[in-house]
Amino acid sequence: MQYLVGIDVSTTAVKAILIDARGSVIGSASTPLSLAIPRPGWSEQDPADWWNATVASIRALLDRSRVKPESIVSLGLTGQMHGAVFLDAHGKIIRPAILWNDARSAAQCAEIMHLVGEDRLRDTTGNPALVGFQAPKILWLREHEPDNYAKLRHVLLSKDYIRYRLSGEFATDASDAAGTLLLDLAKRDWSDEVLSRLSISRGWLPDVYEGPEVTGHLSSEAARTTGLREETAIVAGAGDNAAAAIGCGVIHEGTGLLSLGTSGVIFAPTDKLRIDPSGALHAFCHAIPRAYHLMGVILSAGGSLRWARDVLFGDGLNRSELDDYDSFIEPAKHIPPGADGLFFLPYLAGERTPHMDPAARGAWIGLSLAHRREHLIRAVLEGVAFALRDAWERMTALGVAPSALRIVGGGAKSAAWREIIAAVLDIPLQQLAVDNGAAFGAALLAGVGAGTYADVDEAVAQTVRLSGDQEEPVGEFVEEYESIYRKYVSLYPALKESGIWEET
Repeated sequence: MQYLVGIDVSTTAVKAILIDARGSVIGSASTPLSLAIPRPGWSEQDPADWWNATVASIRALLDRSRVKPESIVSLGLTGQMHGAVFLDAHGKIIRPAILWNDARSAAQCAEIMHLVGEDRLRDTTGNPALVGFQAPKILWLREHEPDNYAKLRHVLLSKDYIRYRLSGEFATDASDAAGTLLLDLAKRDWSDEVLSRLSISRGWLPDVYEGPEVTGHLSSEAARTTGLREETAIVAGAGDNAAAAIGCGVIHEGTGLLSLGTSGVIFAPTDKLRIDPSGALHAFCHAIPRAYHLMGVILSAGGSLRWARDVLFGDGLNRSELDDYDSFIEPAKHIPPGADGLFFLPYLAGERTPHMDPAARGAWIGLSLAHRREHLIRAVLEGVAFALRDAWERMTALGVAPSALRIVGGGAKSAAWREIIAAVLDIPLQQLAVDNGAAFGAALLAGVGAGTYADVDEAVAQTVRLSGDQEEPVGEFVEEYESIYRKYVSLYPALKESGIWEET
């Protein structure tokens, strides 16, 4: 029996998963990570912690599964996108990695738009300049830490630093590279024009591969450290959203994924490159050769619900009750659509799609003496659904309209929330038999690279299964939410124009 490993370097933990060729999960292990916030708006991690957590997770995986390392034929990588790992000429870490949710580089984003041109940047890289992306972080280092910048010889993404430690190779994949703001999407390689205009050396960047391609093999040193077999193949892998999509079987146009975690993501593959002229939707390479995807991201989905839980219930519930979301969502099920005139804007951490506004803030609007806690919760559930609708509307306007969305993430466990979202988006929501996350998709890519599967289509066909449960939009709710949503979309521009967010 051949086995495959997927490694996911997320912001909160490094997860390792071991599967067989049928897609059965033989074992998994996770090692938590801590986040550093040295200043307000900054977000950093030490890449050395990623490596130590990777080693710990792999060793725990091998110990628990009792699978012999000789039976593991390939390893795939995924992880948090957009961050920047800065290395010197000897491959040593120069400073802590600046992460995807770091907001320090607004001035550098404006500089990029000026140097490249807004239209040219979008047409080449598929996206406007946003603080989350890697390119502005490089410019920030140049301006604010010139001594560190002088040492710079390599810039990597999170999973690709782990690749370097495993194999000694500097490599990435097209889906993750698309989130740097330095990739020419049509060529699926670095843009010499953008690099030149930003004065960034192409030699600092890793080679770009397609997701299923082998980028190198496990070194003898890494084999001794991890317990894996020397020369185990290492496959390019994918950024976390593309890997999760592969793990859910969302690989061709006509399919779609809704991830309802801390953030909310609508992901739709496209068979050809489609770029949103407004820049509201992200356009990236998929981890499948010649394929692309559009993605809308709202920053606080499950994060909004968790915040509301803590604010409204935190003092009255013990830890086990706090972790049982159904206990406080249940009363909200009996509140009618529209929460009796109450709206919630889920912009607790600013917003990406479609507003691209880090200054936006959350709000309950329409409060009255008649409203109770269950109204507040119902408004949160609906507000997140409306924010997802904002992204969905832009996606369908570009002609990308999946017939159903596969829903994953912690929020997908709530039947009440699924019912609301299905009605607001007017689309069926399909559940997976097992939601194994991005690491599972990375393991499938590893299998394609090793020849276990002929291609990603075969990998998905052999391993991904739907549960059979499908949330259908309820007709009467679809009609009600249509009129309520039209009121919701007027709220952001009204508050933006008022100037209240800038003042706070």
